[in-house]
Amino acid sequence: MPAPTEIRGLDSLEDIAMLALEFGRLLMEAGASGRCVEEIAMQVASGLGAIRIDVRVGYASLSITVGIGMDGITRMCKVGSLGVNQSFYHGLRELASRIEQGNFTAAEGRAELNHLLHVSERHPYWVVALAVGVACAAFGRLLNVDWPAVGPIFVASAFGQMVRRQLALRHINVFISAAVVAFLGSVLSGLGARWAGSQTMARDMVVPVLLLVPGVPSFNAQLDILEGRPTLGSARAVWVAVMLVFMTVGVWLAQGVLGEGR
Repeated sequence: MPAPTEIRGLDSLEDIAMLALEFGRLLMEAGASGRCVEEIAMQVASGLGAIRIDVRVGYASLSITVGIGMDGITRMCKVGSLGVNQSFYHGLRELASRIEQGNFTAAEGRAELNHLLHVSERHPYWVVALAVGVACAAFGRLLNVDWPAVGPIFVASAFGQMVRRQLALRHINVFISAAVVAFLGSVLSGLGARWAGSQTMARDMVVPVLLLVPGVPSFNAQLDILEGRPTLGSARAVWVAVMLVFMTVGVWLAQGVLGEGR
């Protein structure tokens, strides 16, 4: 008789479960909502031959149960730090759709996934820093900061993004990192705006912190709660709230240093 996790002529349940979990983990870390993670993991598992599929999406872990006939298996994996990578997210969705057609084995699916991981490159850090600087400066104008402050905001935001990257590479706590980046960005922007003669100092010191605003996690938190995943949504909402608190602390300290909080 075949082992409980293996069916003759099909991929083992172990291979199916672990590949589906890998898709789910990567999707979570790329910024997908709970619904998308569940749907795509189920697409992969069903495309590889699983008949019964149950997925549980948690904030820091994923679990899946797959079954064929009388056999079933449950596996769990840890989710790493969450970020946003839309191009990789869409690549995972496209690959899962292909696997769902039933033309892949688990080994072939994993090979395609490894290839996707290899070819999914990030933009150079300096391009990201420049783009962040331009975006924050543009937001500043939308918030009615005066023209003398635009240059300092651009420089402070780009510098803040580079510091943020270095702290992330050193695995510094994300909340401490947010406070540090908010403080440095606000101080640099405030000093530059004061030197340039800006008359909108209060706003000038806040705008560089916009790069830290957790927009995608905030949206996913609301979406998960509305779609019936209150535990996951609440965990994401708490993370967003704590992030905002540390961002505020960084700005508040910078205002105290420059005497703008009085």
